[in-house]
Amino acid sequence: MATLRSEAEIIGEVILVDDSSTDNTAAVAADAASRLALPLRVVQSHCRDAGGPRNLALTDARFPWIYMIDADDLHLDGGLRVLSKTRTMPGADMVVGAYRRRNDGRDRQFKMPAGYTNAGLANASAYLEGRIRSIAVGSALVSRRAVGDTCFPTGLAYDEDTLFWARVMSKASMAVVTQPIMIYFVSSERSDDRFAIKPARRFLEWRLALRELADCGIAKSSLKAREGLVALKIARVHYARGDLETATKFLTVAEAAPKVSTDIWRCMRYRLKIAARRRLWGQQIQLQNA
Repeated sequence: MATLRSEAEIIGEVILVDDSSTDNTAAVAADAASRLALPLRVVQSHCRDAGGPRNLALTDARFPWIYMIDADDLHLDGGLRVLSKTRTMPGADMVVGAYRRRNDGRDRQFKMPAGYTNAGLANASAYLEGRIRSIAVGSALVSRRAVGDTCFPTGLAYDEDTLFWARVMSKASMAVVTQPIMIYFVSSERSDDRFAIKPARRFLEWRLALRELADCGIAKSSLKAREGLVALKIARVHYARGDLETATKFLTVAEAAPKVSTDIWRCMRYRLKIAARRRLWGQQIQLQNA
């Protein structure tokens, strides 16, 4: 919250959704807001997932432009001002900036927004297919008009951000800035756990939500391509954790989806790696039984 101090004059309100926290979040935030002269409102919730609290904030938002960021990420000083200046471009409904991922405490290169056009459906399709850099919650400013009644899917283990942004993007005019807006903190173990727990059930739940995007006019081929990308992520996690059976099942799903040449190569590589590991395990068993 401290990084918002220099931008206080352009902030209409700060909505904090306290989702059943146990670390006195609301009181700490209220104290910080008082010291920094920020107009804070606290909303209590018991959603216990990523989408629910964000939806509460969207419902409560009273100003025409919305900036969202998760409590465990870091807004960079001046980033909101840059996004706010760019929104004045004629017709812009959504402004996307650069961000940096901090994986397990190590900074990665800044991810720059690129590949966007003036066509909303084309952007949404390219986004789902992985041809446009992903948007981090905290790197975008979006108009209330573009959001409309769009909500984050709830009850999903992963990718709810993608489904939200794709739906908004399908009807929004985009603008981009190359200045870094925020730092996105990632725990590799926690990220992979989302794909490792109840993988089949969670994938089916997510796929049902994904297919609802067809009502935006997004082509089924783009939705199918997204299925393949997520299935490949799940396959890679299970391969890394030694569950070759589950890895093989999801790799088969990934191979059946439309994909670009780089993803075709990734699928081939993991198919070969799985086969090689199975041969190695078979040889080890033979040696033990010799």
